[in-house]
Amino acid sequence: MKKPSFFARLTGAGDQYDDYFDDPQAEHVKFTGSGSQRHAHVTTGDQGDLGEAEEGGELAVDVYQTPDAIVVKALVAGVQPTSIDISLTREMLTISGTREDEREVEEDNYFQRELYWGSFSRTILLPEEVDVELAEASEKHGILMIRLPKINKKRQTKLKVRSR
Repeated sequence: MKKPSFFARLTGAGDQYDDYFDDPQAEHVKFTGSGSQRHAHVTTGDQGDLGEAEEGGELAVDVYQTPDAIVVKALVAGVQPTSIDISLTREMLTISGTREDEREVEEDNYFQRELYWGSFSRTILLPEEVDVELAEASEKHGILMIRLPKINKKRQTKLKVRSR
């Protein structure tokens, strides 16, 4: 086997990984989502276009804090409040649901289609622990507002010692 030149080693030309993406048995990583909500999916090359799976849309959210709570706002226009599923732990919030398309015309009659119809989901890692029992969710004018009270870690209580 011929030793690669300095330039070939530097640039990776003629490298053993040149056929990596053509190898049907190689594992590939596909990233979905954006920002801090990116998820990696490992697939093999024989699953087609990097293992494309049908996924729901990602719900756009605003997350901010007040002195005593973390607030999450999401645009859920066109979604029935009863069809929104909210799962909450002390560190993580997941909002999912489905926006049903009420077809008025055939697909061929559209000039432009930008609205998202179908299932959606969003998982948010919370910046602080929250009190799950006191969390509240409300919807007004198509805006979902979730108020998550922060856990007061500085709160103290006195325990009394009982004798038996």
